[in-house]
Amino acid sequence: MPSRLRAVLMRLAQAIPVVLGVVLVSFLLTRALPGDPAAYFAGDAATPESIAATRAKLGLDKSMPEQFLRYCGDLLRGDLGQSLSTGQPVLDELTRRLPASLELTLTALLISCGIAVPLGVLAATRPGSWVDHLCRVLVTAGVSLPTFFTGVVLIYVFYYLTGWAPSPLGRLDFIYIEPPTVTGFLLIDAALDGDGETWAAALRQLILPALTLALFTMAPIARMTRAAMLSALSSDFIRTARAAGLTSRKVLFAYAFRNALLPVVTTLGMVFSFTLGANVLVEKVFAWPGIGSFAVEALVASDYAAVQGFVLCMALLFVALNLVIDMAYSLIDPRIGFDSK
Repeated sequence: MPSRLRAVLMRLAQAIPVVLGVVLVSFLLTRALPGDPAAYFAGDAATPESIAATRAKLGLDKSMPEQFLRYCGDLLRGDLGQSLSTGQPVLDELTRRLPASLELTLTALLISCGIAVPLGVLAATRPGSWVDHLCRVLVTAGVSLPTFFTGVVLIYVFYYLTGWAPSPLGRLDFIYIEPPTVTGFLLIDAALDGDGETWAAALRQLILPALTLALFTMAPIARMTRAAMLSALSSDFIRTARAAGLTSRKVLFAYAFRNALLPVVTTLGMVFSFTLGANVLVEKVFAWPGIGSFAVEALVASDYAAVQGFVLCMALLFVALNLVIDMAYSLIDPRIGFDSK
């Protein structure tokens, strides 16, 4: 077996206890939520008998160990349960909503990286200049302005005042038909279907929520890029490279920027994992059908299966993301060695 494949399998094996811990903690925390889901779904006019019948139907009349063992058995069969608030299987809901959140989050990160990384590099190479001050202002504004406020302002300016943006009501305007689902990403599916009009409509719907999220994610990326570049530019190997007569461009990008990429990639992974689960405010403002809004609605309704499915999905994505980051480390700097991590 190749050493890299063996290292990947070892990393996945190390993640199993983490996933098991997430399953246990999410199960216990959902049971600690206030309110009685049986009384909630039995209705306002429910009698004690109907509430008891609903509790038995949901399996909530069993002891906690019995409920947990039953839940683990369902997980081993690939059954995440049924969402009581939507009436659909949780796995189907997550499969349908996860691509919407991923498309929004990845687009926002592409925008933020396209602006924050060059800005951080310029700020590090020109300390005290207007670019450096602009980077500081961007970082301060990004961490200070809440996403729902930024989203409302963008809607007011670009939809209400100028009319440049479409109505902030989901992923696609009602006059368009969604392309056949292949990946769940509307931009990719519309491109595969050869429907340029639907692709443009999906892009117009995506711009404002992605920009709202990007303004929030720019701050940590720009700050870490600036700090990492300042640290790299002050290193001894940079002074040696300059003394050897290398061009400024080669010193900046081949040596300083490559060494500064490691903390930037780490920050990018943390921002991605946090944003994917915490973009619920953006999804609510723009009526975006993602997993964040689904999780909040399930939490309000004490929908145990939906909340547990969301937490488990986030845990698996986080494990996969850590594996990708480790592999990216070895590609950026072969001295780290993925096999030895």
